[in-house]
Amino acid sequence: MKARFAVLLLLTLASSARTWAQPPQPGEDPIAKNVFPPELVMKYSQEIGLDDRQRAAIKENVQGVQSKFIDTQWNLQEESQKLVRLLQAQPVNEAAVLAEVDKVLALEREIKRAQISLLVKIKNLLTEPQQAKLQELRRRGD
Repeated sequence: MKARFAVLLLLTLASSARTWAQPPQPGEDPIAKNVFPPELVMKYSQEIGLDDRQRAAIKENVQGVQSKFIDTQWNLQEESQKLVRLLQAQPVNEAAVLAEVDKVLALEREIKRAQISLLVKIKNLLTEPQQAKLQELRRRGD
């Protein structure tokens, strides 16, 4: 429970930093509107005319990222638990907490970077007409 709290706190801080950097329009994620998650692409694969080569490449990219995610998520969980233990101390060692926060944030950055990399690879596998069709399908009610 405490580990969850620490992770939620860190995720809130991380998302707040992004908001401060460039506030999106209400209800709009400027990154998400310019990329296509694999679930969306596969959901509409027939409508956009996804060919076997594209399907195989997307599957290969997703599988590669998933194995990396598992390792990184386990490391993130371990480092988050360390952070919780540090925060439970009396008194709290601020330097140690901040060093551990740096480790947690680095792992979160690694995960987010891998996610964006995957989304870019998927977008680059799609033709412009396929991307336009996906945008239209998403607007209609993904």
